[in-house]
Amino acid sequence: MNTQWNDKIFTVTEAGFDRLALEIFHFQYQNNAVYRQYVQALQVQPQLVKQVSQIPFLPIRFFKSHTVTNNNFVPEHIFESSGTTGSINSKHLIKDVTVYEESFTKAFQQFYGAINDWCIIGLLPSYLERQGSSLVYMVDSLVKNSQHPQSGFYLYNFNTLQQVLQQLEQQNQKVLLIGVTFALLDFAQQNPTPLHNTIIMETGGMKGRREELIRPQVHEILQQAFGISAVHAEYGMTELLSQAYSNGNGVFNCPSWMKIFIREEEDPLTIHSAVKAAQKPVSGAINIIDLANIHSCSFIATDDAGQLHNDGSFRVMGRLDNSDIRGCSLMVL
Repeated sequence: MNTQWNDKIFTVTEAGFDRLALEIFHFQYQNNAVYRQYVQALQVQPQLVKQVSQIPFLPIRFFKSHTVTNNNFVPEHIFESSGTTGSINSKHLIKDVTVYEESFTKAFQQFYGAINDWCIIGLLPSYLERQGSSLVYMVDSLVKNSQHPQSGFYLYNFNTLQQVLQQLEQQNQKVLLIGVTFALLDFAQQNPTPLHNTIIMETGGMKGRREELIRPQVHEILQQAFGISAVHAEYGMTELLSQAYSNGNGVFNCPSWMKIFIREEEDPLTIHSAVKAAQKPVSGAINIIDLANIHSCSFIATDDAGQLHNDGSFRVMGRLDNSDIRGCSLMVL
């Protein structure tokens, strides 16, 4: 990656975010053919785009039907979404995978501190059983960087996982157990055990394995099974290179190089940003600026509905009506 972009993106301040986003918009308009054609189809003149609210957001489904990249390159990695049988999966071609590594590493440190203070355990059976999962790539890197001898992945060996967690509890070791929702629920049902030094983070995804539950129901089951006060969550997707995190109250926060906007469902070109003076959250469809997506598209219109709070935090309220099911999508609230 161009180190100039690298330095700008991961050191961006709140005051400098809009300026850098506009700079990246013009860069991607010039270099990303798919994005440029989309902007032109909207009859947007890039020289007149002076504010972030004027930047067009590319519908996320373009990653299913087009190669969304800046210029042509041989990808170092290809991330692919999960999906139902017969569905078309999104593909995200990665020019420089170290950009993703820097993004999730710095975000983890921002929200949870030094990685090597943690034992990282992944309970991601459905993701491990296929190729191209950006989530597995992230957790695998965190596992390695933690350098803890008991960090690692577990499939369906819940008894072993319980024994490991109990041993780590006795050692007062901080543990992050990050898992797909259905696997965490199965583990909670089969091996309930009190956890005092473990953060449980669910990533969404029932995958047709269990009855669909709303997130508060899922969290209540996990809290009761493990004696914890809160369940953390991660909000990310194949088409992005950054994640937002929730510390258990259903409200997500972004790292400094990622920002959420709300678009009106009836008028998708009308964009709302967080306004500190606002008294009520703004509801609608979620748009995301992910500055780390420098080599594909940093401006994504998702198929998720949400609420944006005045401090820039947000809630995910589910899927928009008539949007096709994405394998890593969050459960409908």
